[in-house]
This record gives sequence, structure tokens and C-alpha cells, in this order.
Amino acid sequence: MAASETARRTGRGVSTATDATGAAGYLRDPDEIYAESFRMIRAETDLSGVPADLEALVLRLVHASGMPDIVADLAWSAGAAGATSATGAGAAGRAALAAGAPILCDVGMVARGVIRARLPAANPVICTLDDPEVPARARAAGITRSAAAVELWPGRLAGAVVAIGNAPTALFRLLELLAAEPSVRPALVLGFPVGFVGAVESKAALAASDLPFVTLHGRRGGSAMAAAAVNALAGPADLTEAAT
Repeated sequence: MAASETARRTGRGVSTATDATGAAGYLRDPDEIYAESFRMIRAETDLSGVPADLEALVLRLVHASGMPDIVADLAWSAGAAGATSATGAGAAGRAALAAGAPILCDVGMVARGVIRARLPAANPVICTLDDPEVPARARAAGITRSAAAVELWPGRLAGAVVAIGNAPTALFRLLELLAAEPSVRPALVLGFPVGFVGAVESKAALAASDLPFVTLHGRRGGSAMAAAAVNALAGPADLTEAAT
């Protein structure tokens, strides 16, 4: 990789101005930082294959990860459950949140990353990982706590927005539960589990399902991406609002 390209991707080797005291100069105004961040993201991210209803979501994923190249590994469903074929995954998620749908999160980091002030209908943000029932359920079944926590979701899944940003086993268990109850359909599954064991396979299984989804193929993912995806669907589609 050329030195200039390495500097652009990593920030290393890029000169930094200094002020009169010798300290590194940097942008301090939050609105300027926000605007410059998205200017750079738009300049470096290929959005040519991204549907209009997912553009804001993709930009926020790049913003959260610092990796414009993730766009090549993103995948999404063409339509939404119970909607016309012209309604894409992004539009389905936005409509669900506007209607008050709950947001089901696999871990507390995803739940805490959801900006409550952006939610259009004071949507409940639910994470059952710390439910007192979970440890015993996990031990009895020989499964992870993340998978056991998902077993407490069935009464909340219909029409929900699901955000998984950590555990592949949570996504696998979700798919198992939904396969057993095909009449129960979330509005959208945001599948961003991360890691070396099960992440690739769980996201491939999601993409092969008939569920409305957005996912990032491969090992990459994480709580920041899952929360960013929710925040994108909850906020303005054009990303022109001031920094939050």
C-alpha cells in the first residue's frame, strides 16, 4: 500500500499543526467536528451500491468504525416483513421505530449506545442479559448467557427492532427461535456480532433467512456499530443535524 494511502486510512504520517504554545492544534467545536467527519466519510466511502433508505445507516457505521471499506461487506434484505417489495430494510426500521417498536439489544453496551433523545416514540430499549433468570437458564441448557438472554425475548419480538452487536450465539439463538415460530416477525434485525468463533457463520445464516436485516459479513462488527445503526434509523435521514 502506498504511503499516502496508509496515511489516509490510519492517520499515521499526517502532519499536525501546532498552536503558539507548541501543543497540537485540533478542531474543538463539536458542530465543526461533526461536519468535517461526515465530509471525510462521504469523500472516502463508496455509496454507489447503497439504497437511499440505508445511506444514513451506512454512513453512521463508517463513522462508528472508522473503516470506509466495510461497505463492501455490508448486506441487507431487499424488502420488509409485511410491507411492499419497494420498502427496504432501512425504511422498515424507521417505520417501526416511529410506531413505537421496542429495541432489543444483546448486550448492555449496545443498549447504552442508543441515544434516547433521538428515539422518535420514547421507544423502550431492552437488554435481558442481566436478568436474574439468565445464569441458571444458561447453565441448565449448556449455552452462553447471551443465548439464554435471547430466550426471554419471544413476547417482545413481533415488530421489534433487534440490535445484536456482540455475541454470535445470541444471533444464532434468535434465528432458532424465529424459525420455531414463523408467525413472529421482528421489523428488522441489525446483525453485527463480532469475533473469531461464530461471527461469520451467524451473519451468513441471517443473510440466508427470510428476515428483514442489515449485517456486516466477516469477523468485524461490534456494539458501536449496532448502536450506530439504531441511531441512524432513529434520527434524520440526511445527517444534517448538529452533533449530539
